Amino acid sequence: MAEAFQFELVSPERLLVSEQVEFVVIPGAEGEMTVMAHHAPVMTTIKPGVVTVKTAAGKEERYVVFGGFADIVPSGCTLLAESAVAVGDIDRTDLARRIQEAREDAADAKDDEARSKAEQFLSQLTTLEGAILPA
Repeated sequence: MAEAFQFELVSPERLLVSEQVEFVVIPGAEGEMTVMAHHAPVMTTIKPGVVTVKTAAGKEERYVVFGGFADIVPSGCTLLAESAVAVGDIDRTDLARRIQEAREDAADAKDDEARSKAEQFLSQLTTLEGAILPA
């Protein structure tokens, strides 16, 4: 059994998780990363994706996040999400709305930089949709 550490997942609406965990897999901006006890200090942005949590009790939980930041220190990890929800509670209508808004943002972009950023966000959302929703 891996050593446990404190993990907190916080959205603007509420605290979703605050407990001892064995590991957390987060969708960092540079790629997925697994956080365990005694991890080197790092702060990273979070892209839309799934956060996987294995609790100290051995239970695995999954949450959808729509961006944010993670602060990782040797004794714990705090993920401040722009929006977060348990995978089982995902609202298909809300996800479809977010994808449609991203498509509109890409189409309405005023310059190449804005268009590229909007297209990247759209890609992340559609990848997320394929990963969590059955066909």
